[in-house]
Amino acid sequence: MYNHEPAGYDCPFCGLTRGRYNDLSSPATLVWRTPAVFAFVSPRMWPTNLGHILVVPNEHHENLYDLPRSLGHAVFDLSQHIARAIRATYPGCTGTSTRQHNEPDGHQDVWHFHQHVFPRYDRDKLYASPPRRGYASIEEQAPYALRLRTYLDESLSDSDGCSAALGAHDAAKIA
Repeated sequence: MYNHEPAGYDCPFCGLTRGRYNDLSSPATLVWRTPAVFAFVSPRMWPTNLGHILVVPNEHHENLYDLPRSLGHAVFDLSQHIARAIRATYPGCTGTSTRQHNEPDGHQDVWHFHQHVFPRYDRDKLYASPPRRGYASIEEQAPYALRLRTYLDESLSDSDGCSAALGAHDAAKIA
């Protein structure tokens, strides 16, 4: 419908769904995967809101306008589980926020639909502060992923529509 993805775009999120990692991502930064969506720690960090999570459909859809409703539901369901896990496991966290961007003027910078889930803290000024310069290392991201994975492993069951573990290729690399 409204697309801005350049010709030949090498989508980094599609790469992650195929197990292609880089210096900003690895199996250790993955939080959860279902047949429809996955979540990982964002390498972009905000100074007072470290460890925010991106929830992404496995199928490539550029934005909200093109996203099938079933995938929208799957993204929201996993976002809810992630928000609960953040709230329960991040010390001092007193809330969560989600946000999602579409098109250049909406500040979308990866042409694959995704939703952000942020930890929130008293007077954190998330929306008044820019992200840190550069990107977080895998070593900095990994503890957040492990904390959330551990919580989700203990709190979710297959009846919740979420797999009880990461996909086989990811679980093998994490272990």
